[in-house]
Amino acid sequence: MRENLELVEGVYDEFNREDYLAGKLAPVFFGSAVNNFGVRELLECFIQIAPSPRPTTTETRPVEPSEQKMTGFIFKIHANMDPNHRDRLAFMKICSGTFERNKNYLHVRSGKQLKFSSPTAFMAEKKSVIDFAYPGDIVGLHDTGTFKIGDTFTEGEKLKFTGIPSFSPELFRYIENADPMKFKQLAKGVDQLMDEGVAQLFTSSLNGRKIIGTVGQLQFEVIQYRLEHEYGAKCRWEPISIYKACWIESDNQEQLADFKRRKHTNMAVDKHGRDVFLADTSYALALAQENFKDIRFHFTSEF
Repeated sequence: MRENLELVEGVYDEFNREDYLAGKLAPVFFGSAVNNFGVRELLECFIQIAPSPRPTTTETRPVEPSEQKMTGFIFKIHANMDPNHRDRLAFMKICSGTFERNKNYLHVRSGKQLKFSSPTAFMAEKKSVIDFAYPGDIVGLHDTGTFKIGDTFTEGEKLKFTGIPSFSPELFRYIENADPMKFKQLAKGVDQLMDEGVAQLFTSSLNGRKIIGTVGQLQFEVIQYRLEHEYGAKCRWEPISIYKACWIESDNQEQLADFKRRKHTNMAVDKHGRDVFLADTSYALALAQENFKDIRFHFTSEF
């Protein structure tokens, strides 16, 4: 192996950390976690080459990690981390300053001051309450349904971080209740799983039916499994022909109202009440964009 390693080192250029940080190359590691071979080397190399916290973009200005005041944003929400307690955790990335336990922070979207008595850090399956966290750290916050992905926390400044991953679904299905006795469980399960950001929920303006949009077929199976095993609710999927989901907005309210009236059978609202055009074909989408110049069509939920 050492002889082969010398051959690799002779053929390829030396590792350049700056090119790695710029995304121009990716290191490759050889080893086996099962046999505990190469694991220490991987971890030690990661410590050496991993980037330090970088500036984070907001709608108004970049936030530097060296700033004194704490800023952070929610990038993930996970329901039922412990199914026995039905708990829900929001994961916050610290972008600047020092996060402190039991200190008040501004929840920018709601305008409320919140403090956290049990912020959590994770190491594999273990979690522990922490008193402080620093730029680059991930903190778990107990959530009763207050937070959503993209929420910003600061020491008073009204910032909104941008670039939170979002997507336009590729696959769509009607979701139907397979057990009429478990209507409430299904509604709660769908509501919480959609908050995690792994799928999108749309309500048809035509018939009020619920539509789930995902980027892959496997997500339908995961949602169905989690609904049954975590919420005790069974669902079934029914097909629907949709090419693309587009969030729409316009400064021309008259044209927007006309569009929604003409396309009523293809209109829906998302979980946050925003208008969504469910185009059934690429031609229908192109025609809508051509005929309604004052309407902006967005292909991600962040705009």
